[in-house]
Amino acid sequence: MFRITALFSVVLLIACSAPSSPTEAVTPASEAVRTSAQLTVTAENTALRLTEGEALVFAPAKQALETEIAVFVNPNNTFQSFMGIGGAITDASAEVFSKLSAPVQSQFMDAYFGEGGINYNIVRTSIHSCDFGLGSHTYIEEGDSALTTFDIAPDRVKRIPMIKRAAAIIGDDLVFYASPWSPPAFMKTNKNMLRGGSLLPEYYQAWANYFVKFIEAYEAEGLPVWGVTIQNEPMATQRWESCIYTAEQERDFLKNNLGPAMEAAGYGNKKIVVWDHNRDLITHRANTIFDDPDAAKYAWGTGFHWYETWTGGNPKYDNLKLIKEAYPDKQLLFTEGCQEGFDAAHYERWSNAERYGNSMINDFNSGTVGWTDWNILLDETGGPNHVQNLCFAPIHADTQNDSLIFTPTYYYIGHFSRFIEPGALRVSTSASRSTIESTTFQNPDGTLVTVVMNRTDEALNYTLVVDGQEARTSIPAHAMHTLVY
Repeated sequence: MFRITALFSVVLLIACSAPSSPTEAVTPASEAVRTSAQLTVTAENTALRLTEGEALVFAPAKQALETEIAVFVNPNNTFQSFMGIGGAITDASAEVFSKLSAPVQSQFMDAYFGEGGINYNIVRTSIHSCDFGLGSHTYIEEGDSALTTFDIAPDRVKRIPMIKRAAAIIGDDLVFYASPWSPPAFMKTNKNMLRGGSLLPEYYQAWANYFVKFIEAYEAEGLPVWGVTIQNEPMATQRWESCIYTAEQERDFLKNNLGPAMEAAGYGNKKIVVWDHNRDLITHRANTIFDDPDAAKYAWGTGFHWYETWTGGNPKYDNLKLIKEAYPDKQLLFTEGCQEGFDAAHYERWSNAERYGNSMINDFNSGTVGWTDWNILLDETGGPNHVQNLCFAPIHADTQNDSLIFTPTYYYIGHFSRFIEPGALRVSTSASRSTIESTTFQNPDGTLVTVVMNRTDEALNYTLVVDGQEARTSIPAHAMHTLVY
């Protein structure tokens, strides 16, 4: 368990320059002369947490052997542009944050958003309530389909002030988007915000107008809304706020209601993200919506979660690649992931962090442009959650002792978010062994950032090979490397 102490301050001494604008031209990597690579490491059963190691020296590359492990980087082959990494500020996060003292609140903000932290720039929030909060609520009086009573007053108490603090630190690179978990009860077939149900056709337009009202209200608070997702987990009947959309229902709502409503309100530049659920059914959803030009014109891309493993299978990364191949003009955005089944005895469970590392590497290598964790902050119970659906977060608050608990996940995310800047381009990267996982991005200034993960029980020697040069190093067991060169 890692708490805010003088030691933590040492851990976070590695500074990162302010992110460049996504529109800034990327300097060709071939123009850079590489003499060394700066290494940063996090490793299990050590004190290494985003800790700078010795610089690696490049030498002329030799032919890699089958008996060796190599990571091959080809900067001449570039792919998607990096949008950023971040997490969700929910009612639960805001509630926990409000219980902390001013100094600890500042430590928290610096840890995620400050130059000495891990440089989050994406923030997700819910449109009215979700399960992570003290209860269900909407922005209107029940039955008000005209939306005359629309008011985001509940959010102004704790949630919006927290988002504003994050946004002020992030600045121009902020990507702020919102997702609904359920329409108001009267708009649904089951007359309940919880336990699924579907949006009644007679309320399609009222619900589309609700999105517009949300954007108007939040932008009136000085928070620029980048976009929205249509529905959180539209194929899951949950005991908390939830709503079912078939692929055809989501398509029709987008093309007949939500897209036109946002366009008519002057929000045609806002991004609309479809699906916002797991990788398992994602291709059918994309095919149904993107093959309809009247719907596809309103859709920026596809959002996805990682919970398809609940069946016992492996993550379906190949489905992401299939979508990107079929619809190269549509983007992929990871919108939610967390480690379920909170247990305070397992803050240090390393496999939680490795789940993040594996997902982030493979999602980016599949064409994903941005990656959004779930709750940015939870308390020592894994909540609050009004239906007790308790989870881990990268940082937990010990509200009894006014302190922060940093889990290994926080540091693993930082191996990406601290070093890869908005506007970076992913470049071709491959490993010669399955024991090593890796991805590489080229920052706007031409600097290359390679992230390497070792999930095995043994330290592994490997060689980084790029542009006829190589640098040799060793990664500890259950560790993450970031190399900047």
